Amino acid sequence: MLLSLGQFVFGTLTAPFSEMQRRRTWKFASNSRVGARDARQFAGPGDDTFTMQGMIATGVLGTPISMNLISEMANSGDAHVLVDGRGIVYGAYVIDELHETHSYFTILGVPQKIEFTLTITRVDDRALAASVDGGAATSEPTSGSLDKAPAGASPPYVKPKKPKAKKG
Repeated sequence: MLLSLGQFVFGTLTAPFSEMQRRRTWKFASNSRVGARDARQFAGPGDDTFTMQGMIATGVLGTPISMNLISEMANSGDAHVLVDGRGIVYGAYVIDELHETHSYFTILGVPQKIEFTLTITRVDDRALAASVDGGAATSEPTSGSLDKAPAGASPPYVKPKKPKAKKG
């Protein structure tokens, strides 16, 4: 495994990449001053972008289906966890761009070589938060959500036990 983005694993059987670039920025607010350089104040991290370039050789290295899977992940609009082969977690990333170049076609029109460039950008890690009721990660739980139930209360699907009648 070279890298995984969500459930998609980059490797020799799927979509191996030969080059990966990372671009990180930081934000600074500036204030103009007369006779001096602008005053700058650190405002936090900026974009964290990875660009991966690779090649699929049909039947030898990778599979063309991988491009469809990555495209479906991008169409979902969801953020995906990025983890490298050493187990380092980089955070939540969305897919910005996928460029494909198809070449060396068979007589049936199947490309034997697919070169690709994938660009992903980090988003707030809270984008990965899943909610039980299907609401947005930053929204309050909806009414009837188990998140609002007192700790000792049973969920609605648990039937309370009937008290036993005393004999005698």
